[in-house]
Amino acid sequence: MNTPNAAPPAPETATPTTTESPARPSNFLRQAIERDLAAGTYAQRRWGGGAGDAAFHAQGELDPAAVRLRFPPEPNGYLHIGHAKSICLNFGLARDYGGLCHMRFDDTNPEKEDDEYVRAILRDVRWLGFDWASSASRGGENLYFASDYFDLMHRAAVHLIRLGLAYVDEQSADDMRRQRGDFATPGTDSPFRGRSVDENLARFAAMKAGGLPDGAAVLRAKIDMASPNMNLRDPAIYRIRHTAHHRTGDAWCIYPMYTFAHPIEDALERISHSICTLEFEDQRPFYDWLLEQLSRPVEGQALLAAPLPRQYEFARLNLTHVVTSKRKLLQMVQQGVVSGWDDPRLPTIAGLRRRGYTAASLQLMAERTGASKANAWNDYSVLDIALRDDLDAKADRAVAILQPLELVLDNWADVFGSDSHREPCAAPLHPHHPERGQRPFTLGPRVWIELDDFAAVPSKGFFRLFPPHTDAAGQAKPGSKVRLKYGYVIECTGFEAGADGQPVRVHAHVVPDTKSGTPGADSVKVKGVVTWLGQHEAVAAEVRLFDHLFLEEQPSLDGDDWMQHVNPQSLQRVQAFVSPDLVAAPPLAHWQFERHGYFVSDERDHSAATPVFNRVTALKEAKGK
Repeated sequence: MNTPNAAPPAPETATPTTTESPARPSNFLRQAIERDLAAGTYAQRRWGGGAGDAAFHAQGELDPAAVRLRFPPEPNGYLHIGHAKSICLNFGLARDYGGLCHMRFDDTNPEKEDDEYVRAILRDVRWLGFDWASSASRGGENLYFASDYFDLMHRAAVHLIRLGLAYVDEQSADDMRRQRGDFATPGTDSPFRGRSVDENLARFAAMKAGGLPDGAAVLRAKIDMASPNMNLRDPAIYRIRHTAHHRTGDAWCIYPMYTFAHPIEDALERISHSICTLEFEDQRPFYDWLLEQLSRPVEGQALLAAPLPRQYEFARLNLTHVVTSKRKLLQMVQQGVVSGWDDPRLPTIAGLRRRGYTAASLQLMAERTGASKANAWNDYSVLDIALRDDLDAKADRAVAILQPLELVLDNWADVFGSDSHREPCAAPLHPHHPERGQRPFTLGPRVWIELDDFAAVPSKGFFRLFPPHTDAAGQAKPGSKVRLKYGYVIECTGFEAGADGQPVRVHAHVVPDTKSGTPGADSVKVKGVVTWLGQHEAVAAEVRLFDHLFLEEQPSLDGDDWMQHVNPQSLQRVQAFVSPDLVAAPPLAHWQFERHGYFVSDERDHSAATPVFNRVTALKEAKGK
């Protein structure tokens, strides 16, 4: 797997300390936080300076963070646009309400996790503009791993066994599945459900000691096999996996299930508001049940202390033409459908960054799509609109010719005295910000124009270049006059065609004394304006044009033939010409290429020797999209 280049470091930002409600659109999450702050729900929460059990935090001071949230990805793949929304939501709420957001890795599944993903995730969160570090008074870096708590999670499992609320089940997975029942049928008790506390402690110790093979036993919570909520029918909370962990190595051969580990991690870190997506709504009763049991004392000591975290669920981000399944994304990377996790067609944060989307545009998209309890599809255009709104005022203007057609100004030497003359021209770097200055360039006798700026036989309403011709009524028509933008008015005199009849060269005359910005500029009125580059200074470059990776608006990838939905035209590479000032720019520099849209120098492939530019989005949405 290739690993994307490192992104720029996070900006130096301070976490606001105010708890006043910010002037932002309200939603049910903000309302919940504001209610808790008004009621003082977490005002007496103590913080021991890091994650720990009840005894650890009891020795700490009152928590200086008004609220604590967390962003808890599993390091089994690269983050995608759905994660970007969750990052903006969690870190943003913590920022807005005088709190902190922890960066935590839920690394309880050793078969699929890797340090490569840890590094990539940290890089992506920083690039988005967020940081988990805090001042010393607030308790350190706040970077955590679930694997940091394996000892505490083991203690939690033993705690439940001693309360008579967990047992070791040694049935096969198929037997447990059958006994679980379904929505219409209650489950039936495992034959191991009545084991004594001492038996369960002994068998759990045997699991931990490594004497049992994978799948031979699981530890289950003892709740209610007749519950209408399937998640409360004695869920598995520990399983055996003789697999090395990316951080703990072979220290453990039993690993907690995610649904068991996650609420414990929240409580150990003193999270106040645990925000997740709607698919975890049915898990909330188990989340609450588990934390309640672990706050009950055994032999006079509770593992967790009040106030306990509360879970809130919001609808995940669904964008048209986008697939965010990590399994599918990994498959596309491994099968070479895309060039890597940072392929600009992928919805990974690494891919979006390389495509040219800005951190500010992703934050704006996250804010505009809001947080609700209802699943809905958002058109992909919400992301492009956010990008345009961010870059319109920021991006300097530049010229690129994507479908080059040669234009020869045959009377150049007559007007300027020599074919070697180069006429200086200039254009504003930004039309609405004259203080940014001008970009200089020169005009010569041979220039590149866009192929679609010429028509051998013009259609009605075509105001760009066309040669003298006879119209449908048999009347002779002169060649058109147009302005070379920021240059001279020219008159088309003819063209040359190749063997296929397509134009390969256009001929024109310069109209003297019509240069833009001079007194004679308005002496000849024209309707058409053409962008151009002088051949003498234009630089060849590769320009990559992207379309949706999936053809369907709501890709259904349940079957084995899901690859058939991949758009074969999702990437076009064109050999273009650009102005020379663009090639020396660093990777991830943005411009608005006049008429064509917003572009960025490729993060990986761009260099002065081999310039490569990606189009992020066009200037406006195409019809039908």
